Amino acid sequence: MPAAAPPLTVAVPYERIGDLLVREGQVTREQLANAQREQKQSGTGVVYNLVKLGYIPEIELTKMLARQYRMPAVDLSKFEVDPKIAKLIPNELATKNLVLPLKRDGRTLTVAVADPTNLGIIEDLKFITRYDIFPVIAGEFTLRNTIEKYYEATDTAMQLLLDEMSEEGELEVLESENDDAPSAAALAAAVDDAPVVKLLNAIMTDAVKRGASDIHFQCFEHELRVRYRIDGALQEVMKPPLKMKAALISRFKIMSSLNIAERRVPQDGRIKLKMGKKVIDYRVSTLPTLFGEKVVLRILDKGNLTLDLEKFGIEPRAEHELMEAISNPYGMVLVTGPTGSGKTTTLYSALSKVNNIDVNIMTAEDPVEYNLYGINQVLVRADIGMTFAAALKAFLRQDPNIIMVGEIRDLETGGIAIKAALTGHLVLSTLHTNSAAETVTRLLDMGLEPFNVASALNLVLAQRLVRRICKSCKEKYEPDDAELAGAKVKRDTTFREMRFTEEALRNAKSRATAEAAPFLENLSLDTRIGDIPFFRGRGCPECATTGLKGRQGLYEVMFMNPHLRKLVLQNVGAAEIRDAAIEDGMLTLRMDGWLKVLKGITTIEQVVRETSV
Repeated sequence: MPAAAPPLTVAVPYERIGDLLVREGQVTREQLANAQREQKQSGTGVVYNLVKLGYIPEIELTKMLARQYRMPAVDLSKFEVDPKIAKLIPNELATKNLVLPLKRDGRTLTVAVADPTNLGIIEDLKFITRYDIFPVIAGEFTLRNTIEKYYEATDTAMQLLLDEMSEEGELEVLESENDDAPSAAALAAAVDDAPVVKLLNAIMTDAVKRGASDIHFQCFEHELRVRYRIDGALQEVMKPPLKMKAALISRFKIMSSLNIAERRVPQDGRIKLKMGKKVIDYRVSTLPTLFGEKVVLRILDKGNLTLDLEKFGIEPRAEHELMEAISNPYGMVLVTGPTGSGKTTTLYSALSKVNNIDVNIMTAEDPVEYNLYGINQVLVRADIGMTFAAALKAFLRQDPNIIMVGEIRDLETGGIAIKAALTGHLVLSTLHTNSAAETVTRLLDMGLEPFNVASALNLVLAQRLVRRICKSCKEKYEPDDAELAGAKVKRDTTFREMRFTEEALRNAKSRATAEAAPFLENLSLDTRIGDIPFFRGRGCPECATTGLKGRQGLYEVMFMNPHLRKLVLQNVGAAEIRDAAIEDGMLTLRMDGWLKVLKGITTIEQVVRETSV
């Protein structure tokens, strides 16, 4: 490689690389749009996603950029980086700007860069390293992976805790010359080591502050990874030293009263951690994997438990029908949706509305996620025979008014629940189906009689969670035809054709965000999709460059009126029940999603990802 650094200029005026690739015919405008959408979700660059999605070979892309900007190119897959050279550039700077020092020759440092237009970083590196910088172009996909190999992507605050660990200490005993696991005595001594305790406390409190719902500890052959699930998406936060693996996992087991010597079978436990004046519950699950146990902590922060469905975005009519259904003295209310769609929160919200001193409420849950005052909560344990069906039978001898069953999984549980609903009890439960109408057919497929289902069922609510647009970087944009085609609509599709009602559009106007409201004044059933505003997030530090922050519920509420009960008695299919419910004013999940897009709350992409037509 040349020893002299090239001048800090490029041969062409500044142009975004994505636009350059389109102009050069390397990718299509549609492929670029797909890569940009992926960028919003993952935070990775457009060029990285073009390679990841297979639209362009990285080696061809790198050669083209090298010709365009008249800079040398390097193939990192054939280059071995000296770890001492890598340390010349700080971890955070290298990760943020995608730069990697490759070679030092006298006073010249050769540095791989992904973006040749980022001239400012060259001057920054020259100032930080005290070397002359010779930039070479590397493929972003390979460069990002190589940087992760040589740097530990660790949060600065947590790195301070890791720095307290010496190169040699008590944790060294966990490293073995063979495949034998450390002894229980060695682990018990190591888990009390101050850095281990401080690190875990820092991770558990930091996750709560960031609003995470889960913490994942994953063991691989050469590294240990920590991730948070925030707003439904996993984000990597740090990679602790691999030698801490056994001590960290054992510390979790001790905190949750599990057997630290047992590493062959899954275990479940709970941790209570006091943060200031509030107590946070963590549900702990361990699972043996190829390179060690995976630990997942579900964070149960009662302070974040929102029991007001209006704040989650349920439409006024749907909320009114739900409140009417749970106000009945008997009957069944079912909530359906995939795992993590907020079913438990909806049920807790409903229970909180009817939790009065004059009613006896019994719940059977697996597991009990939140402790609710005034409600008798029972933990289901199938291993000792305490199933949902067994709990339900016991409840009926406890003089209940309202019964909540965590899930109807079989004919026995469904049969007892139906019987309870028909004999003067209000029964709330969940089911795993894709829509409200399919819930009815699932009950019939289980073997329940149509006349019992038609008589007992008050309401079915299907729900999903979508991510909200970040308020700090929200912008108006015009979607391309491909994006609309993915949502099964065209620019000239009207809301009348999508089977909306005037009432639904009025509600969209009344609860729209400040950015969207001015555009909805003249909204009607004959408004075309192409004439409404669309919003998205540009990406900013507030949302970790994703353009999305927080979550929003989508609800499909099917109130069982006489017409629908008659259809159930006739044992018709889910499609006929769904069409009849829409005729009666029900909003499907996709329709409710469109209302949230109209209001400027979420994006088309989020709605398409979570719902079907």
